[in-house]
Amino acid sequence: MSAHSIIKSTSPDQFPPVRDDEESLTLRQDWTKEEEAKAKRKLDLIIMPILTLGFFCLQLDRGNIANAITDNFMKDVGVTQDQFNVGQQMLSLGIVLFEIPSNMILYRVGPGKWLTLQLFLFGTVSTFQAFQKGYGVLIATRFLLGMTESGFIPGGLWTLSTWYTRKETAKRVMVFYFGNQFGQASSKLLAYGILHMRGVGGKAGWFWLFTLMGAFTLLSGLVFGFFLPDSFRNPCSTFLPRRSLFTERELHILQTRVLLDDPMKGKKKKRIGAGAFRKAFTNWRLYVHFFITLCNNGPQRAFDTYSPSIVNGFGFAALTSNALASVGLFLQIPVSFSFSYISDHFNKRGETAMAGLSMHLLGYIFNRIFTEINLRGPRYFGVVFTQTFGTFPHPLNIAWMSLACEDSEERALAMAMVIMGANIAGIYGAQIFRQDDRPRYRRGFGINIAVLAVGLTMATLRYLDDRRRRNRLARLSQSESSRSNDTWPDRKNHSVVPPSEDQPQTLLVGNGLKPVVAVDPAK
Repeated sequence: MSAHSIIKSTSPDQFPPVRDDEESLTLRQDWTKEEEAKAKRKLDLIIMPILTLGFFCLQLDRGNIANAITDNFMKDVGVTQDQFNVGQQMLSLGIVLFEIPSNMILYRVGPGKWLTLQLFLFGTVSTFQAFQKGYGVLIATRFLLGMTESGFIPGGLWTLSTWYTRKETAKRVMVFYFGNQFGQASSKLLAYGILHMRGVGGKAGWFWLFTLMGAFTLLSGLVFGFFLPDSFRNPCSTFLPRRSLFTERELHILQTRVLLDDPMKGKKKKRIGAGAFRKAFTNWRLYVHFFITLCNNGPQRAFDTYSPSIVNGFGFAALTSNALASVGLFLQIPVSFSFSYISDHFNKRGETAMAGLSMHLLGYIFNRIFTEINLRGPRYFGVVFTQTFGTFPHPLNIAWMSLACEDSEERALAMAMVIMGANIAGIYGAQIFRQDDRPRYRRGFGINIAVLAVGLTMATLRYLDDRRRRNRLARLSQSESSRSNDTWPDRKNHSVVPPSEDQPQTLLVGNGLKPVVAVDPAK
């Protein structure tokens, strides 16, 4: 095998080429750039807003209980803070237990039908949280919410991967996660207004919070049902099964370009083979990314749950605390976009992930220091800073992890692994801020500092591993070039003439270099 093929298959900076067992395809690029841009723009206007809306709804329904705390939720329901934390653990447990079954169903019935049904299911559970009373009901509703939400995030990611090329998918994953970030921020600001409805109809403010946000999710389910296409083979929505959302020409362009990028996407399997599982679960780099997610998301989940209560402890009014707890979450959106742009445009996956983890860690250091100061200005700054940098290291880590996978099957398993890690993090994170540690949460902030330090250390070691691989591959490439010049001495005195622009380009598939010719439509 040449150094070139080694580099293409193992470079830490590139997606690997398709494998030898991914059969060659005879596909023609019989469209213009303008046609492709138009079809892709239409796809973006359909797929991206809908999936982002779904993530927004999921975050509203998952996080609104944190805002309910400031409206005497625990007292009204009859639970302690430690019991409330167990309820949060049950949410994460429900997600972890049903993540894989949910995705198996999605793979069989299609994302259009399954993701639409999921919105109706968790929207219904969220709405009926308004009627809960007692510890047992809290446990049951949180577990049901986790069960119905399970698989939605990896299902959305899988849907993106089927409609877009690998490079395009990486960019759109960040857009998808903006729905989560905007949901986090908006839920707290919306809660400020909705919780003022306490007394309307003789109900608590948190009753209306669950009811209205749950109803919004149910309405969004209708949007999914009418406008989310299922697949290239079935480009129709669930509620309009005979009306294609794309023309035949658009489907041809969109599907062919995806298959040219990754032929495996044209071969839907009923199951992933044992070899793929063995390769994924023996790849130590994937475990490093799994533990980075564990270390980042546990503290982040805990802080997001209690940030309104922490701000309330600074002396701000209870409901005002919800609005103030949204400031850092809104700031994180442009900051997250900046980090993701640098990660993708300059190919700085590891550097941006480490920078995000470092800033997240610094936020908890600020909070631990400022908790000893009786000035609410610095203490509030610590909250805003932590929220600004707390969420987006996770999607940056996912983008970085994808480069450690050799093929689409391993990438799918790695994605399921890291998403499951994010929800396992929610199980331990739910117990970081406990009743005997409030209101300053000195122990909680100390735990978060220690956990993030471990995560940053692992990310640094992983980055050094990438540097080592990069240097080794550069030496191999240089050695191969030297041997080539020794074999054909005339080469070093001649430049390579590139093909003219009017010649069709040849795409080489797999290590066997099987040609797939992209034919110029003008010919």
